[in-house]
Amino acid sequence: MKDKINAYIEEINSFKAATQEQVEGFRIKFLSKKGIVPGLFSEMKSVPPDARREMGQILNQLKNKAQEKVNELKSVFDKKDDGANASSDLTLPANFIELGSRHPITIVRNEIINIFSRIGFVVSEGPEIESDWYNFSALNFPEEHPARDMQDTFFIEKNPDILLRTHTSSVQIRVMEKEKPPIRAIFPGRVFRNEAISARAHCIFHQVEGLYIDENVSFADLKQTLYHFATEFFGTETQTRFRPSYFPFTEPSAEMDISCFICGGKGCKVCKYTGWVEILGCGMVDPNVLENCNIDSEKYTGFAFGMGIERTAMLKYQINDIRLFFENDIRFLKQFESAI
Repeated sequence: MKDKINAYIEEINSFKAATQEQVEGFRIKFLSKKGIVPGLFSEMKSVPPDARREMGQILNQLKNKAQEKVNELKSVFDKKDDGANASSDLTLPANFIELGSRHPITIVRNEIINIFSRIGFVVSEGPEIESDWYNFSALNFPEEHPARDMQDTFFIEKNPDILLRTHTSSVQIRVMEKEKPPIRAIFPGRVFRNEAISARAHCIFHQVEGLYIDENVSFADLKQTLYHFATEFFGTETQTRFRPSYFPFTEPSAEMDISCFICGGKGCKVCKYTGWVEILGCGMVDPNVLENCNIDSEKYTGFAFGMGIERTAMLKYQINDIRLFFENDIRFLKQFESAI
């Protein structure tokens, strides 16, 4: 038996493998339950008592030699493999690809679109590089009018009539020029203003504007539409109020506030202790705007509204710095995986 064990030790020392399958076959041959080493241990009962101690030491040496050989060969193949043989070795762990998530701006944009789509608004989009006509003049911004100073504009240096749009209201004009009432549409998109970047402002941001033109459209229709949006987006307990305001393209104009959903109207830092948070501007479309688009202002009326997506997202998710939306920080973006 001692000679048999020594022969096995020589076989182990001289064994070489070209594949991981050969290594596994070697392990099964020597170390599996029905392998050589367990078989030799089972024969120990036939060894004379005075020789068992020596024979046990030799068997343990054989077992250790076999295990060391298996470990040595496996480590060699692990280094060589580096994933190259993953398709042939099903025992290797998979390389899990971590999935990303939608950007919070995309999440909020889609939610706003879905709310208005359910009540009949269609989505329209337009170019980000616009002419003065679509961005200002057709929207009742006369040349040299102080209202133009409300929006710091990026003009194209070689052609001052071309600019980066400051709002998606330009798409409203394009739609009204091409379509006849009734018109019911929303206009999501990216806009640009020459503003200093801070926690509350950015030179690039996103808007969703809406337009409804038909016969006998009233301010009551506007209020009911926006109340529906507020309760759908912020919750059924949300209260609204309208404050008079000024926009060149609407008359009368208003700003819409909602009851602060953080403090429930009691007053906090988010609502500046007023109990109310501004979310959008709105108003009845100015007759001059309708006429500029060849729509009879004596027959048709309409309302328009617009909101910043970043501001809405900041309110919804209690984000205090608009710059976070543009920094592509994975730690920030991962927080919105559950919001999809």
